[in-house]
Amino acid sequence: MRALICILLIFGGFMANGQETGVDKWGNWLMYFGTHRINDDLSIHTEAQFRFFEPTSNLNQILLRTGLNYHLTSHAMLTAGYAYIPTESFEKGNLQVSTRENRIWQQFILRNKVGRLAFEHRYRLEQRWIAQDGITTYRNRTRYRLFIAIPLSKPKMEDKTFFLAAYDEIFVNLSDDVFGQNRLYGALGYKINRVFSVQAGYLRNRIGALGFNRLQFAIFVNTDAREN
Repeated sequence: MRALICILLIFGGFMANGQETGVDKWGNWLMYFGTHRINDDLSIHTEAQFRFFEPTSNLNQILLRTGLNYHLTSHAMLTAGYAYIPTESFEKGNLQVSTRENRIWQQFILRNKVGRLAFEHRYRLEQRWIAQDGITTYRNRTRYRLFIAIPLSKPKMEDKTFFLAAYDEIFVNLSDDVFGQNRLYGALGYKINRVFSVQAGYLRNRIGALGFNRLQFAIFVNTDAREN
């Protein structure tokens, strides 16, 4: 309960200090994340995101990402992968921009528990090739995300569990202005079984001086070939 109160206080403070919005209407991100275990050492990451400027219309961006995970231990993992991100009619002030991005990325994930709280630290590097009007710009970026999950029940099994989820992620540019983005997220999750879980929540995304309100709906699929 104390952890939940702390998360709510942080979330409320962030909202109070960031009321400027980039668009009048709320947007919506629909997301899929998959981790498919091959053996004790390797798994494949799959991901697709559809980002809308409005809850049910005005598709702004598609993000397709894949990668190969190397499991150092049960609590630590390295990943390298590729992402393709087409962006249409991106609104930055009154400027309309259409881009195509090819991205190489690497990350390190470290997980630990404190009591019933599950923490995940994610460190990510990105090399980005962004094409616009026939000109390609190369940029580097680093990201750090702290994720916390709080179970709301104590089931006998690992499935059918409700939980609260929250994270804060900061983006630091290595080739432009230092501050890139900050994303603060809170959600209610439900672990259906060992394979499927879902989350529904809210994301406050700050990009420069602009703030964006985004609903988020995500499904997570985790398969394991070792169980076959």
